[in-house]
Amino acid sequence: MKLPAAIVLALAVAHPAASQELFEYRPLKPRWISPENPTGAAGLGGQENKGAKGHPFDTLPAGQSLALGEIKGAGVIRRIWITINDRSPEMLRALRLEMFWDGASTPAVSAPLGDFFGAALGEIVPFENALFSSPEGRSFNAAVPMPFRRSARIVLTNESANDLAHVFYDIDYTLGDPPGEALYFHAYWHRQRPTALGQAFRILPRVTGRGRYLGAAIGVITDPAYEKTWWGEGALRINLDGDAAHPTLVGTGTEDAIGSGWGQGAFSHRYQGSLVADEARRHWSFYRLHVPDAIFFESACEVSLQQIGGAPKADVLRLEAAGAALTPITIDAGDRPRFSKLLEPSGASALAAAAPADWVNFYRRDDVSATAYFYLDRPGSDLPSLAPVAERVAGLK
Repeated sequence: MKLPAAIVLALAVAHPAASQELFEYRPLKPRWISPENPTGAAGLGGQENKGAKGHPFDTLPAGQSLALGEIKGAGVIRRIWITINDRSPEMLRALRLEMFWDGASTPAVSAPLGDFFGAALGEIVPFENALFSSPEGRSFNAAVPMPFRRSARIVLTNESANDLAHVFYDIDYTLGDPPGEALYFHAYWHRQRPTALGQAFRILPRVTGRGRYLGAAIGVITDPAYEKTWWGEGALRINLDGDAAHPTLVGTGTEDAIGSGWGQGAFSHRYQGSLVADEARRHWSFYRLHVPDAIFFESACEVSLQQIGGAPKADVLRLEAAGAALTPITIDAGDRPRFSKLLEPSGASALAAAAPADWVNFYRRDDVSATAYFYLDRPGSDLPSLAPVAERVAGLK
């Protein structure tokens, strides 16, 4: 029995060996694009300096763009590796990475370089997950299958004020027709500084079409007005197809969405992780990849993260009196029977009656950014353009 192409692609992303044995031959042509072979053409690599490391890197001046790869024909990008000499948060946010499929006029991928590869606040640390890695915190690797039918173009633009002296890269791909129903890879980054009180941050604004949501890398810089109170009570919510006000998929809290609980420290696992958990600087960087729990959609998808924190009642009231923007929403006095919903009529008087140590969840506002990864049945989307560099780098220091 032949599996549908969409299922084959899902298996290939989740378990590369599941769709093909390592010893099974496939009539695909392997190619590498690098500074030593900028076209990836057969038999044309390593020509400079008589083949003795004649062109190992390129330089990217401020304000200019570098085509990392331009491919004609059908194929699949299998791996991307990049390393650069300036890996400061400002440079990683100022470098704009774009990918275009099949001659589309708008990019399917448009994101800051660091954020795209999982460094969600422009802070790169050693990690590895199912799709991205940085073995020693000095490089960027992606192993996401990216099919195309007629062409592919990958461009890096330096929107900083400084020249980038060294750009090393490999774009590894195979030439050959992808499955007939293969979807196009997309990535969308945006930032909200601060989020709106009582409104969820949209990791992925509503996209229409048929596709698969792969996950996201998220960065949070908490507002000092909330001091050291816990920021991650918001649930991950995914609206699919005909969902309106209420989603089909909804979690219980931010650290729960990445497989942890009762707070969030630093860790790196295959499908979920928290790469930065710096309470002193108020910086948090984490990811969730929906590889084993595939999320397909037939007509539309929207992904959001509620902006909710929590603290003992006494602290919440003190912060509110000091001018922090917040709205209490629930009280947990110890168990489910003593859990009060303040936004419903039955909970109107519960806050006043609660003990000072009872846990209060509340709406709050923080600086949140995210790169959403997804597949779609067309090479372009209607999502907003990448924000100007000044908005991307603001407040990183």
